[in-house]
Amino acid sequence: MKKIILLLTILLYPVMALPGSGSVDEGKEVFRKYCAACHGSNGAGGVGVPLSLPSFIDHVDDAYLIKTIRHGRPGRVMPAFKSLSKSQVQSLLKFLRTWTGNAGMSFSAKPIKGNRAKGKNLFKQKCAACHGEVGQGGKGTGVTFSRPRGLPILPSALNNQGFLASATDELIKQTIVNGREKTPMPSAMKLGLQNQDINDLVSYVRSWQRKKIPAIKTAASDSPIIIRESPYDLATTLKNVKQAVIGANLILIRVQELDKGIAEKGKENKKQIIVYSCGFSFLYEALKIDPRVGLFLPCRITIIEDKGKVKLMTINPKRLSAHFNNSELDKLCEEMYEKYTDILDEATI
Repeated sequence: MKKIILLLTILLYPVMALPGSGSVDEGKEVFRKYCAACHGSNGAGGVGVPLSLPSFIDHVDDAYLIKTIRHGRPGRVMPAFKSLSKSQVQSLLKFLRTWTGNAGMSFSAKPIKGNRAKGKNLFKQKCAACHGEVGQGGKGTGVTFSRPRGLPILPSALNNQGFLASATDELIKQTIVNGREKTPMPSAMKLGLQNQDINDLVSYVRSWQRKKIPAIKTAASDSPIIIRESPYDLATTLKNVKQAVIGANLILIRVQELDKGIAEKGKENKKQIIVYSCGFSFLYEALKIDPRVGLFLPCRITIIEDKGKVKLMTINPKRLSAHFNNSELDKLCEEMYEKYTDILDEATI
């Protein structure tokens, strides 16, 4: 009897040793770690689109969700999660399905034939007002401040290569047929579309797909911090930074010790200074595109004296822009990078 128990223990050990593998609990943890910051802890949306809407989660299949996770949406906030294991992805799907308890729909991979020219005309009439003239989607993110206030969610980019690589023609068709309840997306019936009209629309949307998905921009080549060494002492460098900030048409907000509020009052390190400044019109425009820029705005320049050497440093906006995966933000972050380097260079000439 003991031998039988021992044998069963050995046979069952791999299962017993991995209680979280492929489980809802594992999926919940994966969602918390990788998804909740954008999609909300309960999937109701935020920077990212709402996932827990029954009109979404119950009307997509697992294949679409898996490909979306793997491909992301190049240039549209949603990154590609290629490093997640197969077990993590499967667990994540199990967790997502708990929001409604339904398994989702299944779709044929068979292409739908339609008239692209007619579909283009229909798209202009029925879809472009929200999804953009060429399916580029709404600007900004899903956050209220970032998107048009009249829309509860950000209209998706239908010409996005990540979306087109993930969605089958049948899934796109059924989305048009059913619409998305609790979003501005109406059903085909309310739009007065017939079956052939829908096929024509699907054919036109599919025409945007290219053979290859664009490579995700990498931040590996850019340092996360811009650093300059000053030939001046701390006091002179601080004076130069203030002048350079004003010369760059930024408003000087305040100057304080780096450890103020952390160190005991009166014992702050006087050789570590942080200078806050901002261009408020620029900040407002950047926040409208992506509220996450609030993580590194307003501009902060740190001045540190160590062993007789003075260094200036600030965060590199281009590095962060790459992480945000928002093509609209890239240009602004490029401008911010140029302004930051100009200030640092001007202060250390």
